[in-house]
Amino acid sequence: MTSLPLLGAAMPLDTLETLRDWIIEDQRDLELQDFIDAKVLNGDWRPIVDRARGLLDGYTGRLGIHGPFWGLHLANPDPDMRAIVTRRMEQGLAVCEALGATQMVIHSPYSTWDYNNLDNLPGARERISELVHTTLAPVIPRAEEIGVTMVLENIEDKDPDARRHLAESFDSSAVAVSIDTGHAHYAHGSTGAAPVDYFIHRAGGSLHHLHLQDTDGYADRHWAIGKGSINWPSVFNALVPLGDQPRLILELRDKAGILPSVQYLRELGLAR
Repeated sequence: MTSLPLLGAAMPLDTLETLRDWIIEDQRDLELQDFIDAKVLNGDWRPIVDRARGLLDGYTGRLGIHGPFWGLHLANPDPDMRAIVTRRMEQGLAVCEALGATQMVIHSPYSTWDYNNLDNLPGARERISELVHTTLAPVIPRAEEIGVTMVLENIEDKDPDARRHLAESFDSSAVAVSIDTGHAHYAHGSTGAAPVDYFIHRAGGSLHHLHLQDTDGYADRHWAIGKGSINWPSVFNALVPLGDQPRLILELRDKAGILPSVQYLRELGLAR
């Protein structure tokens, strides 16, 4: 690679206080993770936004948030529950607008069970798409209006194509694809899915976001890069045709691993 990709990171504001200079010096992509809980979204989150804006004075990079996901299913068949999911998505967009964020991570509706049964049950594949469209119908126009792209992150996904097809079915700038490398590697090791680089190849131009984390293929470890068994050269080689379109976001359980992960990939000549 002649121009190595620039890594960003996901973190709460407490971590941003310690890594602010590193983020702002190169205007790295940033994903804030303080707005995932219902308690926060149902309360007064404005002071959190104000704190973020203060810390990000001088920041001109690409800003996103991890949207709400706990207990939320985009394809929930219960209309009352689905209304809650819609409301949470709208709350997340309100935060994005207040922050000036342009991307929000949301979770895939597909499970391993779905992979084995979508063609077993008549109409099941279409049903999931219809339910997600119903859930997001009031949300999409608002996201388009404020310039936010919601990126669908793989969770249990075994099929690398289903999420892309779902995102493309909206025919909207407000929906694109995210890949979590650790989730893909878990699916590869534990459920027989394709390896991580295949997920990237299959997402193609619909891929706007990556969570970078290492793992062992057994659980969702969120280890520092180099601590697990992901083949990182294959991951970054797969990203080459996409240029700087996907935001490359380190999402680690131990935030102290962010800078060592960057150094590890730099030493491999893969990123900076």
